[in-house]
Amino acid sequence: MAAMMKRRALASALAAALVLQAGSASAISLVEAYQAALQNDPLYRSAVHDNEAGQQYTAIGRSYLLPSLSASYATSKNRADFTQPNILGQQTTTHPEYTSTSGGVSLRQPLLNLDAWARYNQGVAQTNYSDALFTARGQDLMIRLVSAYAEAKYAEDQLALATIQRDTFAEQRRVNERMFERGEGTRTDMLETQARYDLAEAQLVEARDNVTNTRNALASIIGGDVTQLDVLTDDFKVRPMQPASFEEWKALALERNAEIAAQRYSVEVAEQEIKKGRAGHAPRVDLVAGYNKANSETVTTRNQDSTVRSVGVQVSIPIYSGGLTSAVTSQAIANHDKAKSDLDAKTNQVLVELRKQYSLSLSSAARIDALVKSVNSARMLVQATQQSVKGGVRINLDVLNAQQQLYVAQRDLAQARYSYLISYLRLRFSAGTLTAEDLHTVAGYFVKSGSNMMSETVLPTRVVAKAAAVVAPPQPAVQKAEPAADAGRDEVLKFVQSWAQAWATQDVKAYLDHYTADFRPAKKQSRDAWIKEREARIQGKGRIAVNVETPDVSINGENATVKFRQVYVSDGVKDAVIKTLLLAKVDGQWKIRQELVGG
Repeated sequence: MAAMMKRRALASALAAALVLQAGSASAISLVEAYQAALQNDPLYRSAVHDNEAGQQYTAIGRSYLLPSLSASYATSKNRADFTQPNILGQQTTTHPEYTSTSGGVSLRQPLLNLDAWARYNQGVAQTNYSDALFTARGQDLMIRLVSAYAEAKYAEDQLALATIQRDTFAEQRRVNERMFERGEGTRTDMLETQARYDLAEAQLVEARDNVTNTRNALASIIGGDVTQLDVLTDDFKVRPMQPASFEEWKALALERNAEIAAQRYSVEVAEQEIKKGRAGHAPRVDLVAGYNKANSETVTTRNQDSTVRSVGVQVSIPIYSGGLTSAVTSQAIANHDKAKSDLDAKTNQVLVELRKQYSLSLSSAARIDALVKSVNSARMLVQATQQSVKGGVRINLDVLNAQQQLYVAQRDLAQARYSYLISYLRLRFSAGTLTAEDLHTVAGYFVKSGSNMMSETVLPTRVVAKAAAVVAPPQPAVQKAEPAADAGRDEVLKFVQSWAQAWATQDVKAYLDHYTADFRPAKKQSRDAWIKEREARIQGKGRIAVNVETPDVSINGENATVKFRQVYVSDGVKDAVIKTLLLAKVDGQWKIRQELVGG
């Protein structure tokens, strides 16, 4: 088992290294960054180990209800002083030497132990708390990653805008110099442009620092250097709000938010602590059994063997413990009240954040549309102002102000788009519905660097002053779109996440729809028997979490193979296996043709 775990760890590390190596040669996508973060983010790895430790609470609690078996053995060499009267009535002392041995086995099984029962229930609650906390930390990883990715990309966009603004002012400065040489311009125009140019240079330096800092922040999450990121697509459309009403989102949050669920389990842990304290007043009944064998155990039983077998019931009734039991119980009651208050505070905090992200997501469409119009209007204003300067109606300062207005509008539009994507995920995080499929949805807003780099939001303008025309700085060359292979891989991963989500939400119909009609169950099981078995295993669980880690996708025409590490958690049960799904396209949709378990 240890060797297998080492091989898995080595394979995971190698996969993460390959992802990062590929990212250094080309732009690292959001999905690739997420896969690397699963392996390298210190906070998430800490959460993984913390959850592994939390799984043991149930086993620890159960141990108090199970029998305890112990064995003992002792041997000793003895020398005794034995004084007794002889036949003449005189006292004589002898010093016999002998070796005594004893050994035994004892068994104790609790029959009535309220403390042990409370410890078991508390252990189950602590494991559930650990699972809920792990779910929250896994979702938090997505939020932190996308936020860091968006901040790094926004910093790159600001660097591009600052560069264009600096270059534009440089061109305007050259126009002013030529006009001044011909006697058509003024020194004031030259000074105004120079001042704007110097400010743009300072902003450019700051933008470069921001790019370095944000890339370093992202690198600390994914565990490797960041050299290039995907860019936002021009076809940026806000998705319809589903569900539409806030009350539906609120109901989802109260039912499924992982942080609220963890706090509920914390209340249950505190409640069991009260029962543990009160159990100090209750009697304890144990079944005890023993088997003991001894030889020459005492000086009077020298050279005698004895065997004792015993079975009985032991009752222990606490009478007085110096006030300990009452004090512990009072303390537990206070902690229970505190846990309930913490639950109320966490619920309010989640609902406030939910309302904030709901409103932000709802208003994003109108805000982004308005900013797109603002950018277009600002671009037209620059062109119109330049023509007005040429006609002698406007002055050089008006051109500079129009260019600055365009820069601000472009910056605000980029920020609004990134804010929407983060809000899209935060809303689902607050509602407790955030999955890797949502991450893939956000990743769909990005395309490979160079395919349409800010073609709509960042366009250098031509600077025109009277009779002088200045050519704008050249735009980056347009590269080819994202390869079809990457799109196909994302489609397969999205299908696998949909399959895992249907399983986790216990939607049996949606789960079974992911399989082909000729799906071949393992162990030569019939399809009907397999369906009944899956229904029994999926339905009726308190909660189910299915995580897909380090997926490896291979596509061959209409067939695909996905190999990944599946982590399954439900009602105190956690299992991790290597699973392989053999997929086939049916009517243009991927379906599971065969499912294999094992490395």
